[in-house]
Amino acid sequence: MTTLHPTVEQAQALIDFERFDQAAALLGRHLAEEPDDIRAWVKIGYCRLNTQRPQQALEASDAALELAPEDHGALLLRADALVRLPGSGAWRAAEPVLREAVRVAPHDWYACAMLADAVWRMSVVRYAQATGATELQHHELAGLAQEATDLVREAIRLGPEEVYPLVVAQQIADFTGNATEADRLERAILRLDPTHRAALEAQTRKAAGAPGVKAPRAADLYAAGLAAAPDSAAMQDGLDRATYRMLRGMRWLALLGVGLAGAMMDLYIEEGEVPSELPLPLGQRLWYLVPMTAIWIVGALLRHRRRRTGVRLNVRSLLRRAVWARIVIAQAAWAMLCALLIAEVPWTDRLLPQVLFWAGLVPTLATIWFDRPKAG
Repeated sequence: MTTLHPTVEQAQALIDFERFDQAAALLGRHLAEEPDDIRAWVKIGYCRLNTQRPQQALEASDAALELAPEDHGALLLRADALVRLPGSGAWRAAEPVLREAVRVAPHDWYACAMLADAVWRMSVVRYAQATGATELQHHELAGLAQEATDLVREAIRLGPEEVYPLVVAQQIADFTGNATEADRLERAILRLDPTHRAALEAQTRKAAGAPGVKAPRAADLYAAGLAAAPDSAAMQDGLDRATYRMLRGMRWLALLGVGLAGAMMDLYIEEGEVPSELPLPLGQRLWYLVPMTAIWIVGALLRHRRRRTGVRLNVRSLLRRAVWARIVIAQAAWAMLCALLIAEVPWTDRLLPQVLFWAGLVPTLATIWFDRPKAG
């Protein structure tokens, strides 16, 4: 094992605390005095890479490789720097460097995984360029990815507790249409890293979109996912959609209230039936409040209170951010107001209750149909 210069060891301690600029400054002074220190060149290269300066990292790898053309760390630094550079040829340039890194250190899981990443990408590009194909079938992709699949399996064997080889394997499985294997690998990734954003987004989306999963359960799933990966725009969008679907359900409760009020007032009796006398007795009008209170407590209040804190907070947030969310609540309130006016006012004629009935029913039903796509 190569002994590090004390200054390089000090810089490594700074890198461990992600103080990359300070480490780079320290290494720069050291290299001014000892420009032949390969490890210092590699470490300063990673400092530059971690501060979004891939071109300077590439220059550091070149300096290290001039001193030792087969240095494994310098080869990996060069590959890492190449794939961070802008342009479409990044992985093409990195592939031969990675093949050399694997030749030098065949038991390094990271080099194998990164080479697999490069190989499957470039295999598809070369095949598309050679055939002129604009869309490839899954069976073609599976054949193209065979070398990459073998490499990534070796990387997983060498680093069974590492996430990156599993990520590459999942990408290959997903790209080649092997949904079962991709799902298994996503679960394996989350066992090692429960906050891995891409795997978490995919698994949450599948769970929330499974048959029979209602809006409240979907909202809970997305809220749990956001708790683990709070910067995920995809899961925030999923939570917003599920929350909106929950709010839409409140309109159905209000329409049920309109329907019950209409039934109590005999507003839609069949020909030949004798309607009840008006005005309805006070006790009958007050009794209407009992089933409606139960419906709203069970259908809205309890369902809302049982949700995760993130879902409850998102309801308020969505009402501030989304116009349609406010429209949904306003329509539920309007329909319920119409229902209460129908049921509680001692009407002596059915004309105005009928107007209120259709005023509460028709606009709300029409809008439910119109905004259905917005609920996802």
